Amino acid sequence: MQNEIQETGTPEIPPVDPAVPDATVPTRAPRRHGRGRTTLLIAAALVLGAVAGTVTGYAVQYHRPPTALPPLAQQKLDSPKALAPDNATTAKSINANRWHKTDGDLTDLLIEAPAGAKVEAEGYDTLDSFATTFEKPDFALRSDVKDGFRRLATRVWTQGDVLVEVRLVQYRDFAGADEYQKSQASYMPGKGSAGNDGVAVPGVPAELGHVWIDSEAHAEPGYMPVRQGRAIVRRGDIVLDVFYFDKRGRAISEGDVLDLAKRQLERL
Repeated sequence: MQNEIQETGTPEIPPVDPAVPDATVPTRAPRRHGRGRTTLLIAAALVLGAVAGTVTGYAVQYHRPPTALPPLAQQKLDSPKALAPDNATTAKSINANRWHKTDGDLTDLLIEAPAGAKVEAEGYDTLDSFATTFEKPDFALRSDVKDGFRRLATRVWTQGDVLVEVRLVQYRDFAGADEYQKSQASYMPGKGSAGNDGVAVPGVPAELGHVWIDSEAHAEPGYMPVRQGRAIVRRGDIVLDVFYFDKRGRAISEGDVLDLAKRQLERL
């Protein structure tokens, strides 16, 4: 048995002929080169070419003489001569070229009360007090703060049974003034207000200025009937708001309200 184990346990390995390839021994496949490296090299070359072209263009432009600009239509511009500051120097005098008269005291721009009228109030009004003149003061206050309310100058006078209030409502930019003018004008044609479309102020685009006269007097129990005329006009960042009341509810002349509006616009 021992001889059998020795014979079958170590089989004889036939010699390998080097001239004949062995089919059982795997051979290495030839290496194949893909296109990834070639594509990367081409892309890099394109980028370098673009950069080189840009640098060359800047270099050429840098060495060229600058192109002369065309001459101004007005060679000498009129401007105030600069002066040294002294005791009379103010913010207005320093910024003379940028100062607008509506940046000064607004009360100086209010039209005067007519002869024989009694001035009831005049000067600046606060935003809180201004908001209380609306049906919803809290909403009006928030809206004016959002729209950039700046200040309000007002003058009120009475003459017989007529009461007139002129307001100059100023905002920090045109957008705020435009919002106020449009929001107030939007409800005036309603039945609870004038009840008609009103008329445009001469010389002012219809969308920027209108005058309304109440179609009928408004009466509440316990109060005398009241009729109102109103002018709302925007001029830049200021809204001219004129209220004209007849405390007996009599007809109001449209021309009287238009005249007030035109006179106030001239002052602006």
